[in-house]
Amino acid sequence: MPTEWKLFADLAERAGDKHVTVDAAAGDTVGDALEALLEATPELEDRVLEDGELRSQINVLRNGTNVLVEEEGMETVLDADDELALFPPVSGG
Repeated sequence: MPTEWKLFADLAERAGDKHVTVDAAAGDTVGDALEALLEATPELEDRVLEDGELRSQINVLRNGTNVLVEEEGMETVLDADDELALFPPVSGG
């Protein structure tokens, strides 16, 4: 079962789509799914990664929960039908 990423703001613009489906399934990790996303949309890599690590300003959500804060980060294991989302830094005015 493939996994869908939802992309927001300039990430969606760079990828050319707000939704990108990748080959990641239940039992894989969020990190595996992110790797698959960056393989499918290499134009996102320099925006999302810095020196091979996730940029600190990038938020990764699984079913609306920030995995970096409330779960096990990139090692969070996926369940079937999980919804993943990638948010760039949000700036206020």
